[in-house]
Amino acid sequence: MQRERRAGILMPVSALPSPYGIGTLGKAAFGFVDWLQSAGMRLWQVLPLGPTGYGDSPYQSCSADALNYYFIDLDLLKEEGLLEKGEYADADWGEDARRVDYAKLFSRRADVLRLAFARFDTSAEDWQRFLREGTYADFALFMALKVRFGYRPWTEWPEPFRDGNGEAVRAWAAENGKELHFWQFTQYLFLKQWRALRDYARERGVAIMGDMPIYVAGDSAEMWKRRRELFLLDAEGNPAAVAGVPPDAFSETGQLWGNPVYDWEKMKRDGYGWWRRRILGALKLFDAVRIDHFRGFDRFYAIPAGAEDARGGEWKKGPGAALFEGLEGANIVAEDLGIIDGGVRALLQKTGYPGMKVMEFGFNGDPHSEHKPQNFPSNCVAYTGTHDNSPLVGYIEGLDEGGRNVFDADLKGMCKALGVRLRGSGAKSECRAATEALFASAAGTVVLPVHDVLGLGEEARINRPSVLSPLNWSYRYRAEDFGAVRANRLRRLAEKYGR
Repeated sequence: MQRERRAGILMPVSALPSPYGIGTLGKAAFGFVDWLQSAGMRLWQVLPLGPTGYGDSPYQSCSADALNYYFIDLDLLKEEGLLEKGEYADADWGEDARRVDYAKLFSRRADVLRLAFARFDTSAEDWQRFLREGTYADFALFMALKVRFGYRPWTEWPEPFRDGNGEAVRAWAAENGKELHFWQFTQYLFLKQWRALRDYARERGVAIMGDMPIYVAGDSAEMWKRRRELFLLDAEGNPAAVAGVPPDAFSETGQLWGNPVYDWEKMKRDGYGWWRRRILGALKLFDAVRIDHFRGFDRFYAIPAGAEDARGGEWKKGPGAALFEGLEGANIVAEDLGIIDGGVRALLQKTGYPGMKVMEFGFNGDPHSEHKPQNFPSNCVAYTGTHDNSPLVGYIEGLDEGGRNVFDADLKGMCKALGVRLRGSGAKSECRAATEALFASAAGTVVLPVHDVLGLGEEARINRPSVLSPLNWSYRYRAEDFGAVRANRLRRLAEKYGR
């Protein structure tokens, strides 16, 4: 990641233009790669590609490795003869072209893909090989039973089916092979389309950085089938603790994520095999991988199961550098935000992975803040903001008088330190100046969320942590948002600052 200076864009696949309810791996994704190339951007960062879960969040997935079948492009399936246009083009995928309607996707997308599966040649050698590899077999079995039991959480299934390794599950799987194969088919299609897109991007000098959530959801294939191997449980086999973070800048009561936490002592017995296979698999899927909540590998925050908020948790020891032995120097970015202490810094130093810097956190009046671009080291990936931050324009517009005074002084200081000229006033002009300061910094890689490239406000925010809202994870773009004017401006910045 850090051998040369580069710049890129954070753009969720879900937010790509599409007439069918959500962004996909089809024409618009290829077009976005072309736009990135024209803008001199050499990195596309995506959010997690797993199936979305509670709150439509990609960080609450039903599987650690599965891929979101919503992103399969239907027009590409038509070109293969697996669908007819009328089978999907006339469906109601949502009324607002600027928002993903997850409820409508949930009720309709799988049925359309079942039509494609009915026409698919299951004797094809690459399909048979895919089945033999069995990579997504647990996910397929979990989803097939989800359908069987009305999509209820596995904890509410009939008792014989709550044990993913029980005789009732094995017998049901043997009788319902076609349903299992359908869910494996969704993964086969995704991978086929993804590899074509990734290869296209590589040919145009654009690397793709994936995003790996540290945790999986409680209602997940792993928790259902492998909970005794992987997770910290009580005597009855229920989660003893759940994940989150203590009170911070995002929430006064902390963030109660609710994911089961890992039993690192158990995992240590086989050299953290599950985790290492997961990382190596992600590095095959992407050119680089951002691992979310990296500090949890040093110490993780465990909240008693059933707690109403995150204030009563405690820090526990994680696996540390032992998990990453032999992976030093891999194309991994460590999300090291939040409460960072000497242990996390030592872990970063030992692995050599770049951490993250977020400019928005640097507007705090502290001249020594590590999130001010004039203070960035070269071995970092720097952002104006992440998926959890306000768009920079929205952040500026939301400041009170005191915050505005601090911001003005900090922005002027950043621009002066880095030789950036502040042209004009107002949030959009200040956003452009802040963007240039980011490019001028020493950071090896800089990444702009797409909303900051377009100068959008709070309407385009990706996620508001600890808030359940249909506005989270749902904003979408149109093809006309990505024009030559913005591409040319980005290219000039990339050339000026050697990115």
